[in-house]
Amino acid sequence: MKAEFWHDRWQHNQIGFHNSEVHPLLLRFWSTLELSKDARVLVPLAGKSLDVCWLLAQGHAVTAVELNKLAVEAFFTEQQWPATITHRAQHIVFQHEALEFLVGDLFALENENLMDFDGVYDRAALIALPPEMRAGYVKTISALLKPGAKYLLVSLEYPAGMLNGPPFAIDGQEIARLFHGNFSVHFHSKHPSDVKGRACFETVYTLQRLDV
Repeated sequence: MKAEFWHDRWQHNQIGFHNSEVHPLLLRFWSTLELSKDARVLVPLAGKSLDVCWLLAQGHAVTAVELNKLAVEAFFTEQQWPATITHRAQHIVFQHEALEFLVGDLFALENENLMDFDGVYDRAALIALPPEMRAGYVKTISALLKPGAKYLLVSLEYPAGMLNGPPFAIDGQEIARLFHGNFSVHFHSKHPSDVKGRACFETVYTLQRLDV
């Protein structure tokens, strides 16, 4: 999935993937990770998600990453939060209190010595990526986490051919294969959902970074 695809979606406000409220599965399952309040949390491909605000309200220091600058500017405008804007390596950094919002390529983070996150929240990152990019995504995320770090993953399942993603369907077998060797994987539950007017299921997993 080329960067231009996502830039075009934001440019034309084609953001059906954006939720106008905090995701209910985050509210329900985040506590199962048992992270401390001062945990550092990574939110990849965050868009302008209100989930970021909720995680901040729990006391976490949050680093959100988003490819498109318009999305991040919209986030700060809608929250009416001032931001200090700087540059770090390949990213533009919007800073507000305990929030660091990075604009740029998620895959470039592996080279920036940020390997100290305690947790990850992924609702829309893995399922946004086509099959050929997923292993590289997991490798990048793995490199950013402390051993023992916790990971809440919300995936998506629907019958083959029902939709032309993104978002893509990723079942439990593929998740187990992608994360094998670097994470323990625990399936929690499956929940009816709706994507582009089609019935599907959101699935919830908790993972833990192994000491490898």
